Amino acid sequence: MKKPFFILNLALILMSTQFLFAQHDSTMHQRILIKRALAVITPTKGNSVHGIVTFEEADKGVRVIAHLTGLTPGKHGFHIHEFGDISSDDGSSAGGHFNPMGMPHSMPTSEKRHAGDMGNIEADASGNAHLDYIDSVIKLNGHNSIIGHAVIVHEKEDDFKTQPTGNAGARVGYGVIGIAK
Repeated sequence: MKKPFFILNLALILMSTQFLFAQHDSTMHQRILIKRALAVITPTKGNSVHGIVTFEEADKGVRVIAHLTGLTPGKHGFHIHEFGDISSDDGSSAGGHFNPMGMPHSMPTSEKRHAGDMGNIEADASGNAHLDYIDSVIKLNGHNSIIGHAVIVHEKEDDFKTQPTGNAGARVGYGVIGIAK
């Protein structure tokens, strides 16, 4: 007879402990305000793209600063994708564009766009690219945070018309967005 009582008490203790940890985690997440994030870009199979993309809180949105090397000269689609999964060698495991509001694909300055639509990044004749702009749609905190999602660099220019991808071609570089100091 003591065994069922012991099991019931053990179950209640375990449930209480899980509740306390969940409450602690919830409280901790509310106190942490992310001000800076970054993605280290590495090449997909057969490519040579490398670089860093930083995201910093700014007055009117999030400042996006990208420094990339190893690109072919010209414009390349530059997006945040829905999953921070870069386990596939072609980048397909990152899924489609990050689009929590169910908007159409468009330019980064459009009122109605995917949250992940960051436009194009242009590489010079040496394959180096730099981008620095304020994005008014993406967030570092809250429900639509980009933390844990992937940055994808594409082989071709985003045409801003073709749904849902911008016809930007294969994924030549990728990185997961993580919290930075």
